[in-house]
Amino acid sequence: MDNGACSYRRFLEGDEEGFVEIVRDYKDGLIFYLNSFVSNIHIAEDLTQETFIKLGLKRPKDLKKGSFKTWLYTIGRNTAVDYLRKNKKIVEISTEELLLLASDEESLEESYIKNEKKIAVHRAMAELKNEYRQVLWLIYFEDFSNKETAEIMKKSVHAVETLVYRARTALKEKLVKGGFTE
Repeated sequence: MDNGACSYRRFLEGDEEGFVEIVRDYKDGLIFYLNSFVSNIHIAEDLTQETFIKLGLKRPKDLKKGSFKTWLYTIGRNTAVDYLRKNKKIVEISTEELLLLASDEESLEESYIKNEKKIAVHRAMAELKNEYRQVLWLIYFEDFSNKETAEIMKKSVHAVETLVYRARTALKEKLVKGGFTE
């Protein structure tokens, strides 16, 4: 059982600190994942908060067979899908604003080069199909396995593998087209 599951079990048993640990450990990653759906960091923050409210108030008990993180991200995904159904309009956020959330401890020159590369990647990702952005985010930024990603996205493992291949190819094309070299 992973740390999230232990914290959640403690929360269900009445230890409020367990819930605090869950929010602390999973908030940032969930915000960035949900941002891949709504393309607005502020809405993603609200959806993350709504996900935690559902978790805290409804206290669902069925963790199924997957990890706690996979289960939590599935709840978040469903929350985002519900939001998108209700609000067809999608608002975008600049990649510069998104990158302000990340902090680097390297030298100024290295930090600048690294940020320029991040900006290029995020801009290229923003041009990808929504499904491509989601699968790349889950696998490469959140370190989910193909199986966990398939569960979150409600697809087969084979479909996720195909999606990853196509998403990586599309991202590479966007980066090359934008003059990105490495």
